[in-house]
Amino acid sequence: MSRSRRAGLGQRGQTLHSIDPRDTSTGVRVAVVGCGAWGKNLVRCFAELGCLGAVADHHAETVEAVATRHGSRALSFEQILAEPAIQSVAIATQPSTHHHLATCALLAGKHVFVEKPLALDLRQAEELTALARRLDRRLMVGHILQYHPAVSALRNLVAAGAVGRLLRLQADRMNLGAIRREEDVLWCLGPHDVSVILALVGAAPNKLHAIGGYHLRETVADAVTLHLSFPAGEQAQVNLSWLHPVKEHRLTVIGSQGMIVFDDGAPWERKLLLYPHVVDMAGDSPTAIRAEPRPIAVEEHEPLKLECQHFIDCIAQGREPRTDGAEGLRVMRVLARAGAMMNSARSRRAGPERAGSVKRRLNL
Repeated sequence: MSRSRRAGLGQRGQTLHSIDPRDTSTGVRVAVVGCGAWGKNLVRCFAELGCLGAVADHHAETVEAVATRHGSRALSFEQILAEPAIQSVAIATQPSTHHHLATCALLAGKHVFVEKPLALDLRQAEELTALARRLDRRLMVGHILQYHPAVSALRNLVAAGAVGRLLRLQADRMNLGAIRREEDVLWCLGPHDVSVILALVGAAPNKLHAIGGYHLRETVADAVTLHLSFPAGEQAQVNLSWLHPVKEHRLTVIGSQGMIVFDDGAPWERKLLLYPHVVDMAGDSPTAIRAEPRPIAVEEHEPLKLECQHFIDCIAQGREPRTDGAEGLRVMRVLARAGAMMNSARSRRAGPERAGSVKRRLNL
């Protein structure tokens, strides 16, 4: 695969420029649709950036309280679409509603931010991406890790060759909860790490294997192990669970000349550690040469606010977001392949009678 094609897939080799969370002079107004637990965070960030135009939610008491708290307006979705002073919409509703709401917003001429996943169906995600392109609207997916200052620093280190040739990546994203009703743990937690891994490698995986653990419900995976193999030989493993006793959010990058660990649970000054470990292959047997880890200085900023600022900047400057619809599609293609493999394996284990029932519930 050519370098240019690899860069197109994941922007590997390109230095990421910092996002200034203080620059709020764009005049862009954003309406947040969905004021649940995460939607309230989006409302707060856009309000603090001076860009909140309105809020909407089907719970009248909730939306009125949120609007009052942030000095904004509580409008219906239809009113938001008809309001010319609101140029963009941020959607933080149930994933099953993403396609419909985003389609309506794009057709109304709005730029659209959609919380992950972009949709629960690959064809719907492709439709949204094509529609945004045709209408020349910005479509951005909420892959928040891409805007974490430590992840931006990690990408720059890898691009600069700080660990040599990439060999292996391992992501661990586990906690007790929050257990979802609509999507399984693959679609709930997987987009975060798959997005970053694809960006670091700069290519789509050519081989994939996924194993799901169904402990609480027979059709919703509570734990997933995902293995990815890439054309140039890199490999990745992603461990996901919402049925885990302690919180672990960690990404490990192994290279030929060093290793990097991003631990989002660590204090800010130790979130990103460079380990100059190497393996000497010159002797009769391989020898691991250890070195002291070196903390990488990372400027402390809230990732969600940086993500919101990036969306506003892209609208104001007419450029594509880092996590645009095309990037969202690349992530969804991996998740869709993994999900199909897990569904097939579950059906085989269920036996003919139970498998028929499972397929009917999944509309397969």
